[in-house]
Amino acid sequence: MIHWHIVCDFDGTITPTDVIDNVLQRFAGPEWETIEQEWLDGHIGSRECLSRQLALIKATPSELLAYFDSVEIDPDFPDFVDHVIGLGASVEVVSDGIEQGIARILSRNYVTLLPILANRLRQVDQDSWRIDFPYSSDACRAASGNCKCKSTPRNKRVLVIGDGKSDMCVASTADFVFAKGSLAQYCEANNIPHARFDTFAEVTALLARLPQGIAANATTFAATDLSIENQELFHHV
Repeated sequence: MIHWHIVCDFDGTITPTDVIDNVLQRFAGPEWETIEQEWLDGHIGSRECLSRQLALIKATPSELLAYFDSVEIDPDFPDFVDHVIGLGASVEVVSDGIEQGIARILSRNYVTLLPILANRLRQVDQDSWRIDFPYSSDACRAASGNCKCKSTPRNKRVLVIGDGKSDMCVASTADFVFAKGSLAQYCEANNIPHARFDTFAEVTALLARLPQGIAANATTFAATDLSIENQELFHHV
């Protein structure tokens, strides 16, 4: 695995639910769903979507932190991280979610050493917020808040692990994808080499079967080769 770099999504991948959606359901007005549909329909990118949605939130820092502290992760993820690092792979959590929430949730589950590339929540007043995009790119084909393609090194094979729309662009250029949810459907429809998974226990088992002799960003080997056998708290303005 020393020649592999792993780009791992957070919401819906490491966690069973979408943290951003849950924050919006708890602390924002119903308008957020209309904005979400605009994004799902492809009328806006996630950067515009998140900017408009997060501006709707009314919550104190303690309320947000209390919610983050209630979020569970896939129980096999910490062992997966230890395993792949032990094999020599590099791993980053790359998310279109909230950096502070991701860091707090992972640290509560004793995952503290992974780089986290995500958007940053900024406090505007007592219970109002905005979101900043330190990893965005004006050249991003998906107009994402976090351009995940920027996180892929050119001198390593890239393995993407994800579940949804924010992973689709980077999945198209990866060497291989472990996918679930709508990302798995996208990979299937677009002939992107991938394997489906449900838990990180399965991902750990699949890693041993990754082809080792391919060139970086190859797209020629078959997906069937990997089939599964039968803190900072918040920054004030």
